[in-house]
Amino acid sequence: MKRSILGVLIVLTFVAVGIAAAPPLTFTFSDVIATKTALETDSYGVNNAGAIAGDYIDSASVQHGMILAGKKLTTIDSKKCTAVISFYAINSAGTAAGWCTGTSGNPIAFTWAKGKFTTVAYPKALGTEATGINDKGDVSGFYLDSAGAQHAFIKKGKKYTSIDVKGDTSADAYGISNAGVACVYAINSAGGYSSFLYNGKKFTPISDPNAGATGTVCHAPNNKGDLTGTYFNSASQAVGFLLHGGKYYDLMDPKASNSTRSDGLNDKLEMVGRYTPSAGGNFGFKATTKK
Repeated sequence: MKRSILGVLIVLTFVAVGIAAAPPLTFTFSDVIATKTALETDSYGVNNAGAIAGDYIDSASVQHGMILAGKKLTTIDSKKCTAVISFYAINSAGTAAGWCTGTSGNPIAFTWAKGKFTTVAYPKALGTEATGINDKGDVSGFYLDSAGAQHAFIKKGKKYTSIDVKGDTSADAYGISNAGVACVYAINSAGGYSSFLYNGKKFTPISDPNAGATGTVCHAPNNKGDLTGTYFNSASQAVGFLLHGGKYYDLMDPKASNSTRSDGLNDKLEMVGRYTPSAGGNFGFKATTKK
């Protein structure tokens, strides 16, 4: 069956209009500050209510885990931790996942909800780091085996599943969606980062087209098919990104000198992370999205 030239032109016209009708995304950045006296605030995870999980360093240079809901700060510490306690993800119920350095010097992982810590420990591991949690309570992260080698894991209920990327090393399942899809990254044979979405059976490569040899780090998927992370450009500068609708968008805090890392993402396309200003140090940010 032949299609008329007029018909083809009409189809192409509708395609062109459809493309033109899809405006680019724009981002509005704001600083995340735990307290006025905090020397540093690190924001890593954000849930759909806008609550942010992370840590802050107080005026005495002591680091504390935190959940920041609007202006309400919940400071979280554990006697089992000797240093660097932080939370990296928070689900809709307000349960956060994180880790700290224990008395042995190895990382110990946990979830926290309503003042209660629950240990997350991969069986027979030297140490475990939890960096992702979904609304079902599934936890993701990585563990160190008895030889000190790093492997990604997902914990569903009481069952732990180890994850490795063929040909790569030091895998980490950083964040996980409600469907159980995890952002996994690892070190490739060239010494850079390779990233994937992993659904329990299949690895789908994630690679920002602007990434240099150092590669792309996938951090957090949401429940609508979007994800955020960080790529390293040809100058090895860290640039945050959002993958939405099949397109990569750069995230660079306007206050950053040369580094913005995007760590957390919710279903409203709100992102949190850290940036480095010209004076140095790390500062937390929240980026909201407008179409």
